[in-house]
Amino acid sequence: MQPPKATGAGNGAEATEELAADFACVHEVETLRQRADFLRAARARRVHAPGFVLQARKRRPEEADPGLVRVGFTCSKKVGNAVKRNRAKRRLRALARAVLPRHGRPGWDYVLIGRAGETARRPYIEMEADLRRALKKIHEPRR
Repeated sequence: MQPPKATGAGNGAEATEELAADFACVHEVETLRQRADFLRAARARRVHAPGFVLQARKRRPEEADPGLVRVGFTCSKKVGNAVKRNRAKRRLRALARAVLPRHGRPGWDYVLIGRAGETARRPYIEMEADLRRALKKIHEPRR
């Protein structure tokens, strides 16, 4: 991340505060490993994006550390053979590392599901924007 450019006198303090505020909202991300966590997420909210499906649910406080963002990854055999599934999961993991620490919410579980053909083929920059948009949609109040 590049620091904001100074354009005039007095902008240095504002830029430093903005940068500090940006880093203050970084959350620790943990990986889901238990099948039960994936099943609970499957019954919760979901958003379809071109390169993946995002499932998300708010955890109960007693389930895990409420200050953590947890994420899981899955790709079915529809995505392809083992090589294609692993490539898709690697891309999803990179996506989660880039976006969830800043845009994920503590106390929530997220599952990223790879889509056949699209997860491996879609441009990474577009997938980042898709994940930010999906998170925003997941967290907006239900109507």
